[in-house]
Amino acid sequence: MIIDSHQHFWVYDAKKHSWIDDSMSAIRKDFLPLELKKIYQENGIDGCVAIQTDQSLKETEFLLKLSAEHQFIKGVVGWVDLCSDKIEEQLEVYSNVEKIKGFRHIVQAELDPDFLNQPNFTKGISALERYNFTYDILVLPHQLGATLEFVKKFPNQKFIIDHIAKPNIKEDLFDEWASLMKEIAPHENVYCKLSGMVTEADHNNWTPKQIEPYMDLVLNSFGTDRLLFGSDWPVCLAAGNYYKVKKLTTDFIAKCSPVEQRKIMGDNAMKFYNL
Repeated sequence: MIIDSHQHFWVYDAKKHSWIDDSMSAIRKDFLPLELKKIYQENGIDGCVAIQTDQSLKETEFLLKLSAEHQFIKGVVGWVDLCSDKIEEQLEVYSNVEKIKGFRHIVQAELDPDFLNQPNFTKGISALERYNFTYDILVLPHQLGATLEFVKKFPNQKFIIDHIAKPNIKEDLFDEWASLMKEIAPHENVYCKLSGMVTEADHNNWTPKQIEPYMDLVLNSFGTDRLLFGSDWPVCLAAGNYYKVKKLTTDFIAKCSPVEQRKIMGDNAMKFYNL
């Protein structure tokens, strides 16, 4: 089964989606399941994990509603207030909802580079393991030092780094990002998504050759058991189309064995998110 481990849905709202800047004007519109279902049929995708983009419980409920209506949405990574005093109560409620697999906070937007290690946030993270929820780590390269310290605190929590931690591929900023990713990778509870790479390169002029060193780094560091294919649809449309984004990964992993390719393209997602 081929699983897209990272995609989004939204009803576009200029205020809520203010992060969609002029360079991504092509995605300033609604993106809903019927459109994606057609794309999946054209590209041989069997299912997906829908990831939150808005930090609200309404967002979580919105994604759960869509997942109930469309069986190809195999799981949801929603949002809860992990800093809340009532986090245990919220997790208890969601523990009875089959489609919700984990949670994410948009840490990349936080001004504090050490946000992940704030005591009220780590208290919330410590509750996730008890309910077998995953946590998606969305950070920028300058937050990877904090990420390393963060994952050390929770050796039994299932973590996954979104978008290979968003290295600045356009400016070819490799070394510091690579060094920290190599330090994080030995923590075997941390996985990594081959996603979101084309939008970190030059939107109009990227080539696979420019992105391959970054993909090589995470392949060699995390191995084929802890890498997951993700499209980052519809954000990826700012720098290409679904076919090109999928092909970037499938061409790259063609050097792996058929079993390893199946892991990256679906088996690992099914295991990590318990689909």
